[in-house]
Amino acid sequence: MKQTDTIGGQKFLEMFSAATDWLEKSAADIDALNVFPVPDGDTGTNMLLTMKSTIEHGFQNANDNASSVAQSMANGALMGARGNSGVILSQFWTGLAHGLENKETINGKDFATALEQASVVAYKGVSNPVEGTILTVLKDASKSAALTAANGNSDFLSVLEATVATASESVANTPTLLPVLREAGVVDSGGQGLYTILDGALRYLRGESELMQFRKPQIIASNVSTTPVTIVSHAKTEDEEEIPFGYCTEFLLKGKELDPEKIRKHLLKRGQSLIVVGDESTIRVHIHTLDPGEIFSYATAMGTIHNVSARNMDEQHQDYLEKQKNRSVPVNTAIVAVVAGEGLAEVFASLGVAAVVAGGQTMNPSTKDILMGVERAPSDKVIILPNNKNIIMAARQVQALTKKSICVIPTVNVPQGVAALLAFDYEADMETNSEIMTEAIKSVKSIEITHSVRSCKIGGLDIKKKQAIGLLNGTIVAVQDTAKDVLDEVLEKAGLDKAEIVTVYYGEDSEEAEAETCGNEIREKYPHLQVEVVKGGQPHYNYIVSVE
Repeated sequence: MKQTDTIGGQKFLEMFSAATDWLEKSAADIDALNVFPVPDGDTGTNMLLTMKSTIEHGFQNANDNASSVAQSMANGALMGARGNSGVILSQFWTGLAHGLENKETINGKDFATALEQASVVAYKGVSNPVEGTILTVLKDASKSAALTAANGNSDFLSVLEATVATASESVANTPTLLPVLREAGVVDSGGQGLYTILDGALRYLRGESELMQFRKPQIIASNVSTTPVTIVSHAKTEDEEEIPFGYCTEFLLKGKELDPEKIRKHLLKRGQSLIVVGDESTIRVHIHTLDPGEIFSYATAMGTIHNVSARNMDEQHQDYLEKQKNRSVPVNTAIVAVVAGEGLAEVFASLGVAAVVAGGQTMNPSTKDILMGVERAPSDKVIILPNNKNIIMAARQVQALTKKSICVIPTVNVPQGVAALLAFDYEADMETNSEIMTEAIKSVKSIEITHSVRSCKIGGLDIKKKQAIGLLNGTIVAVQDTAKDVLDEVLEKAGLDKAEIVTVYYGEDSEEAEAETCGNEIREKYPHLQVEVVKGGQPHYNYIVSVE
């Protein structure tokens, strides 16, 4: 596995600059996750604007000292914080900067310590912390980072990988902690935003900048059964008083000898969603109140206020309801993929597939099965990835059965399907994507390891029933008694010297330990390769390997 033991301040800044660009791609999707009736619901946009200010201030510091750069970024986050989520995000940066104080470079242990500090500061900044939000995701991620570092792994990349993996799991778990999320059928938007930022930083550190240009961040799916959002028009009776939402009030207070805790206590009973953060010279305030004038008068008695905002949330609430009604507006082009195995289904879903049709070798889906997936897809234009040569014809029959425009990319295996997805440009039209995806499948080599169902002689090989056999691009090239031995032989023939990325998907009949051993052996023999081992869960095939 590639290692990055330590990084300097400028590398740290570049990571999160790339993460901000990554967040921008899904800001609107994160906005759409908001389900609360109080419409402080531009979470993705607010976090993006906060991050842009964070990065802008960071780039004003040419020092490579990690502590110095982190402090500049924290100052930028505080100055540019927008909305509830943005203010909490600014506290993340404040805590991170505190945790990195006096650090010229950062290793994995340093980052883990700083994340724990970020979590503590973020919790303190919120008057009434709620679990199942960005706070929970940050807490869970920081604990995972600390555990990884405590086990003796101080490599920055390894700690960040553990952090992102746990953040993903924590986001998926938010509906179990917050009933309103469970009812709405979505995960927490702030938690999703934080995951996207950390994921973007990780991808940059892995050297995936080019791939990030053509992909879009994953919106985490809830790991509990959920009920889709339903907008109910409620008719108010004559005796029922309409409760106003008031104003989402924000400002930056500058002065001398300011006391954040005293200000927080004073404002606590004057509104909701209160956040007061900062120090004795600069304080950021966020509050939902019916009388912003009273809040401003109190603040101006202590100093000067800047970046003042008081948004009418009653009007925003109506806009919010209209947005929710239109949440199912089709995307330009949706993708439907045929995949066997829970792990592979998750892989394809994470790459943006709108619907997965269960099927593959020995369990080819019918044209009707594929049609149902197409009809579920949220677009009138659908690309189908059959991922098996025996399914291509059935997929092509769908066009005559639907009013939607259909394009079938003739992928004959999982590696080709993944390559096609990685090439997909969500901003391009279906015709353009059809061309670039079809071209992309030519660049990937596929390895499949399975067992022979009968004895035979083929390609000069004498194969006995139940022996392990290996296919390279669909041609049987190796036979051995064990799947691992066959995999080793086929890898020798795959020309890995010129490859860059190898992904090993292990099936339901393969042990994780053996798969990890295979991955480690590939890394040792070919240190230039980026190697990933993924639980595919596919039936019949011990291993499916993508070589790019």
